[in-house]
Amino acid sequence: CGGTKQSPINVDTAQAIFSPDLRPIQLSGYSLPANKQLKLKNNGHTVVLDLPESLALTGGYAQQYRAAQLHLHWGSPSGPGSEHTVNGRRFAAEIHVVHYNTKYDSFTEAMVHPDGLAVLGAFLEVGHGENQYYHEILKHLPEIQEVGQETLVPGFNIAGLLPANLKLYFHYNGSLTTPPCYQTVKWTIFNQTMLLSHHQMSMLVSTLRSPEDELLQNNYRPVQSLHGRRVLASFQTTPSVKHFPG
Repeated sequence: CGGTKQSPINVDTAQAIFSPDLRPIQLSGYSLPANKQLKLKNNGHTVVLDLPESLALTGGYAQQYRAAQLHLHWGSPSGPGSEHTVNGRRFAAEIHVVHYNTKYDSFTEAMVHPDGLAVLGAFLEVGHGENQYYHEILKHLPEIQEVGQETLVPGFNIAGLLPANLKLYFHYNGSLTTPPCYQTVKWTIFNQTMLLSHHQMSMLVSTLRSPEDELLQNNYRPVQSLHGRRVLASFQTTPSVKHFPG
């Protein structure tokens, strides 16, 4: 995991380069019927929801990607736990929806290729009301407290876990944030945050157990050096700054 294109990173909005070529992210097949059962599991590092391959990214990326899984990163009752930070600020939690390039036969095959993976990331914060979409996952966490446990979750609209505004995002080339840390991920980090209730956030950070049989908390990787990488933005992040062509 010692490469020069590692993730997560700190997004410095003053350094981000506006790129009008970044089109809105488009999701296809994300609304699943309740009779479509999805596997939810505690893998010892996070909670993972397996996604059917019918979910796809059809816009915003040059190539087509299909979904594999989504998972979360969080902190503890005493501190936030997003992986990416913005201007040095860490958010309460972060969701990652992992996709692989359709030109490869499987996630495993794709993840070793430079154009293999695309991950959508969004920040979670505490707001007032319950989030109905996150409720579909969080209500099942007590069933998978121990490492290796899994349960089935009825299908729902997975797009509800992501911001309504898919036009505003940051984009950079990075890596998986857990070993083997392959540097094969085209990252999209949305600018709009998702709101969970206080109760929902405390369920997320205080339910699952780790391989050491402690509470699974602070399961985020520290930010990594950019090593000269450019972070692009689909929108103007700083007013009245001249942007260089290209």
